Amino acid sequence: MIASLSRTLEWILESITVGLMIFLTIVVIVAVLFRISGNSLSWYDEVAEIFLAWITYYGAALAALKRRHIGFDTVLLALPLYTRMAALIFGEVVVIGFFVIMAWAGWQVLQVLQGDYLVSLTWVPVQITQSVIPIGAVLFIVCEVLSLPQYWRMTARGKSIEHAEIEEEVETELKKAGTN
Repeated sequence: MIASLSRTLEWILESITVGLMIFLTIVVIVAVLFRISGNSLSWYDEVAEIFLAWITYYGAALAALKRRHIGFDTVLLALPLYTRMAALIFGEVVVIGFFVIMAWAGWQVLQVLQGDYLVSLTWVPVQITQSVIPIGAVLFIVCEVLSLPQYWRMTARGKSIEHAEIEEEVETELKKAGTN
């Protein structure tokens, strides 16, 4: 159940992130072409900044789901088992607590921004552009919780997600080299 939900969420987040990257790329190319022609777009900078922020938030949630944020697995795995698991719990509480506060603060910001519109696109509410803060924070929490069971098992076994991936890649390369 968790694995299926994780795969679905991973697909959704990848689709959103890639879609935003494609859209941002198109906006940048169009803006450059307009600038070259001497007709700069007034809304380009503001829209590009917004899409870059959205890519960052949705990409961060995707990284949380895959446990690809910067971590200290080597230090964590060097600890004795009970200390290691206590440190893992402490770290998860701190991270999730931070994002709970961020979601709450983001919601408060949305209330303050009610009635404000973008400077260059006066028909776009700022609330829409800033909604990524609470949405991204909640997504990060969900992704962190969904990825926790596997991370817990690997940490308890003394295995690093980062090192396991590196070891698997080395093994694959050695097999390739052995067959050639």
